[in-house]
Amino acid sequence: MNAIKQPVKPAAERAPSYYSASLNFESDYPTLQGSVTVDVAIIGGGFTGIATAVELAERGLKVAVVETHKVGWGASGRNGGQVTGSLSGDEAMRKQMRNTLGEAVDDFIWQLRWRGHAIIERRVARYGIACDLKYGHLHTAMKASHLDELKATHDEALRRGMAGDVSLLDAAGVRAQLGSDLYCGALKNTRNMHLHPLNLCLGEARAAESLGALIFEHSEVLEIVHGPRPAVVTTGGRIEAKQVLLAGDVYHKLERRQLKGLIFPAMGGIVTTAPLGELAREINPQDLAVYDCRFVLDYYRLTGDGRLLFGGGANYSGRDSRDIAGELRPCIERTFPQLKDVPIDFQWSCAMGIVMNRIPQLGKLSGNVWYCQGYSGHGVATSHIMGEIMARAITGDLEQFDTFAACKHIKVPLGDQLGNPMLAAGMWYYQMLERLR
Repeated sequence: MNAIKQPVKPAAERAPSYYSASLNFESDYPTLQGSVTVDVAIIGGGFTGIATAVELAERGLKVAVVETHKVGWGASGRNGGQVTGSLSGDEAMRKQMRNTLGEAVDDFIWQLRWRGHAIIERRVARYGIACDLKYGHLHTAMKASHLDELKATHDEALRRGMAGDVSLLDAAGVRAQLGSDLYCGALKNTRNMHLHPLNLCLGEARAAESLGALIFEHSEVLEIVHGPRPAVVTTGGRIEAKQVLLAGDVYHKLERRQLKGLIFPAMGGIVTTAPLGELAREINPQDLAVYDCRFVLDYYRLTGDGRLLFGGGANYSGRDSRDIAGELRPCIERTFPQLKDVPIDFQWSCAMGIVMNRIPQLGKLSGNVWYCQGYSGHGVATSHIMGEIMARAITGDLEQFDTFAACKHIKVPLGDQLGNPMLAAGMWYYQMLERLR
């Protein structure tokens, strides 16, 4: 396991997380001052904005990224760090996209599951990004009904040539992988990955910069000017561009007339323990990432220096928990009784952009102003997939963009005021169904 290179002291401008305490380097991009002219202006310095910037810069376009806070400040630098072949809205995609893709829809969705892995692997290798990239994942079953879901996924993976990547485990098989008696089975997948997301995001930003992209921090966008030559306006400057991409996910409040009521914040809590020493190998000897089959699930993995990073209990009210560690400690100790009273060094929240039907939202606000948002808790891989699709669209290849843009989304009146109570009610409903299965 790799030791942390920096002192364990969270950066003051970031969430007090394990990630901000273990950066390879801190970003220090200038604030936008004056006027800049580029091909594409991107609003948002998270995975969507930065990944799209890399894609466009690799294609030779001049790009500027403008971020209100710091690169990776939001969910991109606070999430669980798991890169898995799961899509929250796959069934909804299948129903809606069948109209445009026909029988090819199943192949399209299956290939989509693994596309983010390939993009991240390629980028890490090409630009030498140190982000603790590791392989191996368990999707765990907590009761017999979950095993049917896992078996269906396993069977499809076998049909599609992944026999060397997946294996179905019974309870004894899980205990051989984890020091826990909580699970009755699991699907092991060695293609899935886990990593330090903030170091990945910062590494990709540095890659974009090396290709000529301009990046501005502490530069809140006040307005998008639409027209033949769109512009992005901040307090101190203005970016003139041929095209604009709004990639702020749930954190921005721009273009509310068109986007209000489409995406809603759900708050996820994450904690990280003190270094576990030999206990790390006892509870997770294969260094796997894990999440379970429940609608509101727990997820966890080991960090590069042997801590347990544990998240769960998504809060669909849109409000932060007052005591994340207090809420998650019972879950940790239920999963790993040997960690009773283990010190928790970090706790933080992560706002996830939730879409009612869980299909990522891609679209246009005007002829040359685009938006991309809404990954519903699956953002690490999905944001990179969408970054590639958006870069293709901006450079003229609209085929896959149009497939997503054609999907219909529920627009909730009154925005967050009604949308978050609806999400909370939906969460309660699915939890009740789950208990009856």
